[in-house]
Amino acid sequence: MNWQQLYSPLRTGSSGRSAANPAAPGETRVSDASLRTSFLRDYDRIIFSSAFRRLQNKTQVFPLPGPVFVHNRLTHSLEVASVGRSLGKAVGDAIAERHAGEGESFREFYKYELPSVIAAACLAHDIGNPPFGHSGEDAIRNFFRRLEGEAKGRFETLKENQQRDFLYFEGNANAFRTLTHHFNEPSTGGFRLTYATLASIVKYPSDSLNGFNKQQLATKKSGFFDSEIETWRTIATELGIPQPDPAKNVFARHPFVYLVEAADDICYRIIDFEDAHRLNIISIDTIANLFLSFFDEETGYDARDRVEKIFQEINDDNQKVQFLRAKLINLLIFRVRDTFMEKEAELLAGTLTKSLIDYLPPRELALLKEIDAFSIQHIYNHRSVVEIEIAGYNVIGGMLEEFFGAILDPRNVKSEKLLQLISKQFVIARTSDRLYHDIQSVVDFIAGMTDLYAVDLYRKITGMTFPQIR
Repeated sequence: MNWQQLYSPLRTGSSGRSAANPAAPGETRVSDASLRTSFLRDYDRIIFSSAFRRLQNKTQVFPLPGPVFVHNRLTHSLEVASVGRSLGKAVGDAIAERHAGEGESFREFYKYELPSVIAAACLAHDIGNPPFGHSGEDAIRNFFRRLEGEAKGRFETLKENQQRDFLYFEGNANAFRTLTHHFNEPSTGGFRLTYATLASIVKYPSDSLNGFNKQQLATKKSGFFDSEIETWRTIATELGIPQPDPAKNVFARHPFVYLVEAADDICYRIIDFEDAHRLNIISIDTIANLFLSFFDEETGYDARDRVEKIFQEINDDNQKVQFLRAKLINLLIFRVRDTFMEKEAELLAGTLTKSLIDYLPPRELALLKEIDAFSIQHIYNHRSVVEIEIAGYNVIGGMLEEFFGAILDPRNVKSEKLLQLISKQFVIARTSDRLYHDIQSVVDFIAGMTDLYAVDLYRKITGMTFPQIR
């Protein structure tokens, strides 16, 4: 791979016309080339989309809503985008400086456009996640793994890769589908984002058949479903992303993916602590001991004694946590930048075997591992988190049972009523040769729901509450 080829402004649905910048569905087209570049337009298309807005009512870690503000998927994505933009700027400046002879367009992209690409990809990185956090993904997988009898027999008529799209349902692959699939609209290309932005969100560039092999970073999970393989192949070819084995749908990671991943890694580790403190799960002393340790060997502005002095002068505990959060994020941004540039050759060769966070200096990596261990014990297994995970299994599993049963027997009176509830955006063909696509439509419908909508619909279709006539 080479830096010149990796930032193509071509868009899905553009038929190769990168300069045309076609309007997305519902977008008013004004001649705005002087106001918004192709890559900045990606950011705008995501942030104004209904799929992105729905993230405001999707669980990040702790249940929503509640009397104490905690992060949801939308606020998390906005914060990851902020960190990602800073990472893009720090790394872009370094690439432009190191390769100063590459020309003006190269310099313009890496100094001024890369931050927009990384920020846009960060905004979209969770856009395919179903309700109820990661338990929503597990609930979808669990439903299809537990099929029995005739339902299992019908399901097993699908190709193996198609079966694994559901047996190993992955929010990352669903994000790529959400952004690139046109669903029931005549215009193709989905959000019509640039290839550079789309490639930056595909953390695991593998199909379901070859994914979920943790021996390689690229195949740890999957990044695209069977239905989007050709879309990804087109993007990979244009950007010069290698495919080590032509017989397998496994590709190298785009270097920008590492920055999006690092922004997410930084945010969730630190922000989950901030939420846990607001909920009185973690004390201010615990956070201080863990976070201040990162500054033990710093000098000057970031020296521990100076950071600790400012920390002690703040009166409000929440403000103290916010101060440490800001200092630590800033420190880690520059550590990641340095690591990225140190690993440049491996990034371009597609041979880097770990995330950037895992290449941090040993002392800081050990501190992050300590944060991880504390989070697993005290945050991710907190009673309220476990409760919403169980609710997710029941709600999503219950709806899948109803709607999956309906597509297997579409002419049943109840099935016909159930299928009327699915938005026309998600096409149900009701024919045996389109079973894979019908299942995808059901999963698309459920995965796109907010937590509250999912609970409300589940109660209504199971008779737990009686719907009001409106």
